[in-house]
Amino acid sequence: MASMVRPALLRQAAAASSTLVSSRAAAASPRLANRSVVQQGMRQQSIAAQSARMAAFHTTSRRSILPPPPQRVEGGVNDPVPVPPPSPSHGSYHWTFERLIAASLVPLTVTPFAAGSLNPALDAVLCAAILVHSHLGFQSVLIDYVPKRRFPGASKFFKWGLNAVTALVALGLYEFETTDVGLTEAVARLWHA
Repeated sequence: MASMVRPALLRQAAAASSTLVSSRAAAASPRLANRSVVQQGMRQQSIAAQSARMAAFHTTSRRSILPPPPQRVEGGVNDPVPVPPPSPSHGSYHWTFERLIAASLVPLTVTPFAAGSLNPALDAVLCAAILVHSHLGFQSVLIDYVPKRRFPGASKFFKWGLNAVTALVALGLYEFETTDVGLTEAVARLWHA
């Protein structure tokens, strides 16, 4: 930070001293004043070119990648914000359930490999926990970035799309568990390959 500030302060001091010298020279002799004005102009052009190079290096243009979403104002300026009705399934219980699923993934992932036995029931529980954890994570992303009140149609489309993809992945994991080697056995084979 100090190295960035120092050249700027030096440039300001040089510009101030050059204006002081040029004003004294103008008072002493018009010929010297003309030369100092030309030198000062050249100095200012050099400083402007240098600051333009620095500005080109340090900043970027302010163009939006996507246009802003549609804006809708409901009610008047003095109306209170509507408070949604309390629901324990969308409140602290939901948050606690997400944390329990996330915390349960650690022992469920380590247990089959640490115990040395590949149990199909444990494998099915691991697949279900991964599926629920992924679904809740993507659902939170959709709630945050595609809110229902700003994008009512897109919100419904993406939520149904997420449900369809989750069901498709559940079907794929079920087929992989019942007709193939299973998730933990596949990971073990890839690990030793």
